[in-house]
Amino acid sequence: MGQGHGWEGAVLKLLRAKDFVFTVTRAEDVTAHYRRLRVTDGGMLAATGVHPTMWVRLWFDHAGRPHQRAYTLVDPDPAAGTFGLEFALHDGVASDWARAARPGDTIEATVHGTAFTHPEPAPSHVLAVADTASLPALNSLLDAVGTAPATIWFETADTTAGGTSGSTADGGGGADGAGRGTDGLPLRVDPVRHDLRAVPRLDRGAHLVAQVRAAAPELLAETADPYVWIACDTATTRSLSAYFRKELALPKQRVNALGYWRAT
Repeated sequence: MGQGHGWEGAVLKLLRAKDFVFTVTRAEDVTAHYRRLRVTDGGMLAATGVHPTMWVRLWFDHAGRPHQRAYTLVDPDPAAGTFGLEFALHDGVASDWARAARPGDTIEATVHGTAFTHPEPAPSHVLAVADTASLPALNSLLDAVGTAPATIWFETADTTAGGTSGSTADGGGGADGAGRGTDGLPLRVDPVRHDLRAVPRLDRGAHLVAQVRAAAPELLAETADPYVWIACDTATTRSLSAYFRKELALPKQRVNALGYWRAT
């Protein structure tokens, strides 16, 4: 690879992670704060295959030091060897790179640790908690669960309090508030099957936690085979994961939780 990846890269190598170089072929500003890139995969998909919510670690230069952040593949095409990457723009080296990216630019990437297990039995109702950082993964999840109905709490920036931070992995109808604060974002929701509940980020995520806790018991009581998917900031994700597993006693295989970023 072109640049050293420091101790993190060395550890990943020991774990048999695979390295690739992606090349930007197209760049699009979806909104003023959300940017989509299309890239060629450098042979990755042929070597690794693809699964729902699949993500890769991208390597950025941060004042001469390697800095890695993880991003979900959007609409991967194994036959063509291409996929998209979407960036919720904020302050940081990853967002700075995405803002400046143009066709022909390259980025080094590592694949390790990504996986997805289809829930069995198939979900009778999906409860998903996400934000702009995990939006691509949310879309991939909704594609993967097919026709299952879903209730989606989507945390949006609070314009009066500063909004959300960046992602590290890391498109509706519905109940009161559905769609507010999501204008222009590529959420793949179906107003017939999906109940989208936009929740402003307040009190460092505590408002989102309260909204989910208030509604979840009744929703779970009405479905035989629920599946819960949580991908927010680390503290919110841990809180809600513990709530569903311990207080509501859902089996661990019915709850998938991954913290996508840390609040600072």
